[in-house]
Amino acid sequence: MVEVMPKIKSWEVSDSFWNVVEPLIPPPVRDPNKKYRRKAGGGRKPIPSRTIFEGIMFVLRTGCQWQALPKERFGSPSAIYTHFARWQRKGFFLALWQKGLAEYADMEGIAWKWQSMDGAMTKVPPAEETVERNQTDRGKNWHKAQYTGRRAWGPALDSRNRSKPARCHSTESSS
Repeated sequence: MVEVMPKIKSWEVSDSFWNVVEPLIPPPVRDPNKKYRRKAGGGRKPIPSRTIFEGIMFVLRTGCQWQALPKERFGSPSAIYTHFARWQRKGFFLALWQKGLAEYADMEGIAWKWQSMDGAMTKVPPAEETVERNQTDRGKNWHKAQYTGRRAWGPALDSRNRSKPARCHSTESSS
């Protein structure tokens, strides 16, 4: 008989995955040099780490902005982002990635010497080098715009000296 796993949303974390993630989360540390207004443990109750992690997964899976996180489900979006930034600085996501790679290598085996390269791993050449001339422009004398360091159009006034009356190019007479 096949065991059916309960269906969870893509940003929710299963208990088995949470058991892998939880030990990697850096604990909050109070800076001994900073002067705090409250003693340790004062203020609001902290958001559970699992809820924070699920909030981060929600942003990554849906692509929404941090401020668009549903408050009812995850709490304050700015608090979730603050934890995300702190965890990133502490190397949590790198450690999680390495743990996942190590587990996958144990289960399936990773050919560390030979890996296929994904398109996201290479630098994209500038568009000028990859795009050829349009075939419908044959015989036309099109040129790329050249930057000469000067503007391509001339000013309507000959002089910037405002004490003299302005002379326009179009009204000049050749006498």
